[in-house]
Amino acid sequence: MNFLNTNTTIWFRRMKVMTAKEFLQLFRDSVLLIFIIYAFTADIYLAGSGVSLQLKNASLYVSDNDKTKMSREYLSRYLEPEFRFMGEFKRPSDGMDLLDNGKAMITLDIPPLFQRSVQRDDSVSVQMHIDTTNSVLGFLASSYSSQITGRFSFETAMEKGGMSGQQKENIPVIIDRHRVWFNPNQNDIWFMSISELFTIVTLFSVLLPAAAMVREKEKGTVEQLLVSPLSSFQIMFPKVIAMTAVILAGVAVTLIFILKGCFDIPLKGSIPLFFLVTAIYIFTTAGLGLFISTIAKNLAQVGMMTVLVFIPMLFLSGAWTPPEAMPGWMKIFMFASPLHYYIDSGFGILLKGAGISILWDEILAMIIFGGFIFSLGMLRFKRQFE
Repeated sequence: MNFLNTNTTIWFRRMKVMTAKEFLQLFRDSVLLIFIIYAFTADIYLAGSGVSLQLKNASLYVSDNDKTKMSREYLSRYLEPEFRFMGEFKRPSDGMDLLDNGKAMITLDIPPLFQRSVQRDDSVSVQMHIDTTNSVLGFLASSYSSQITGRFSFETAMEKGGMSGQQKENIPVIIDRHRVWFNPNQNDIWFMSISELFTIVTLFSVLLPAAAMVREKEKGTVEQLLVSPLSSFQIMFPKVIAMTAVILAGVAVTLIFILKGCFDIPLKGSIPLFFLVTAIYIFTTAGLGLFISTIAKNLAQVGMMTVLVFIPMLFLSGAWTPPEAMPGWMKIFMFASPLHYYIDSGFGILLKGAGISILWDEILAMIIFGGFIFSLGMLRFKRQFE
């Protein structure tokens, strides 16, 4: 019994000493520390405040060849903040030059006799050119313009029919009222900042353990560790513990000072559960980092292989491309991305207030992935020094 207690005490003491060593090595690398601090603060703040998928201040140039009350009424529907009137152009070629030079996002050409054609019940076309270099904003501009034109046409038809304001209200119409859950104002900041947090966690979960292990190779200390009484698990797992603690500290800083402090995002779910899920995810992706370290020979190779692993994980996660928009064969690979499960769990906890009873399958998938990948990395680590 005393023998077992002694062995257990020695085992935990070795883990404690090795974990402390990893913290010391990390804190001595001032450049890496600055990069970590920047990533969990300024980078996430810039991603949340600087990137928007909403249409704002779209530059609009107009050629009003009718200059009547009706044409001016139609143009007045293009309001801020979606649209910003920049000026007029005279010839169609001038409008194309504005689009080609990037000065205009939208050009609107109203033909002559616009008002007269409408009053005579003749069909009339308004020509609009949209710069869809940014396809998302171009689609939004086209959608808003269709809504404006449709509503203008409807109201004009009602007025020509001699209907008063009270009569218009009594016309049976279908009203499309949306109920938006979890982000009622559809604020991009909520999505962009949280998505960037998940991306940073993924990057460091792969990079830090791999860099720590390869640094041992470059300095020649890994051979010294292997001839010591330490097991492979006692060499590798303290690196995961230390890096997990550092990443969780960065996540805490982001939640307190950026998401809540700067953006005032309502965090509806259990924060301890979110940290638990994040720790499981870090363990999962750290296994990838340790596996990379068994192949890479220096830090430059670690960086390139991290990108090689990180980019497919990001694009297969569903963060930037919805799973519904992916081809059928690609969805199969999406389920092999640990980030896919972490994003579902993270957004579910932070914005939806979901609990473990809803997210248990995503958490279980991450645990299975983590155990398999970490075991693979440890097996590879043992074999490369045999």
